[in-house]
Amino acid sequence: MGAGVVKRGSGGTRRRRGGRARHAAMAEINVTPMVDVMLVLLVIFMVAAPMMTVGVPLELPKTAAKAVPTEQEVPLTISIQADGKISLMNSEVPEGELVARLKAIAAERESNKVFLRADGKISYAQVVQVMGALNGAGFANITLVTDTGGPQLTAPAGN
Repeated sequence: MGAGVVKRGSGGTRRRRGGRARHAAMAEINVTPMVDVMLVLLVIFMVAAPMMTVGVPLELPKTAAKAVPTEQEVPLTISIQADGKISLMNSEVPEGELVARLKAIAAERESNKVFLRADGKISYAQVVQVMGALNGAGFANITLVTDTGGPQLTAPAGN
């Protein structure tokens, strides 16, 4: 028997050789494994993102301020604990070395933005001293970090 052409219902053709049908190679990309991997990565990043915040435990004062939008670069974070210890990101820094370390960091960073976290129990004077050190080291864009949901100041009713 020779090679013949057999018509299919879909209008396509396939050739027969010796009674066996030959199928063309399938040229489709199976995207299911890629979608599965992307969903797993999404879940991992959703779980890990809240854990990426600076881990110095503080009792932040509560305010009615709105949240600051996040940026691409991780901002420099200074934390002042209730006992007066100062932490630069996650590592404790003696007060005498703070300005020197800040100047070294300022020389390497493009952004002069810094987040200042202070425990609600420390004095205002200590917060201002750290803000002065930040300003002296070249960080002029200081954001004070607080917890939301605190009291909102309103104007007196009689005025």
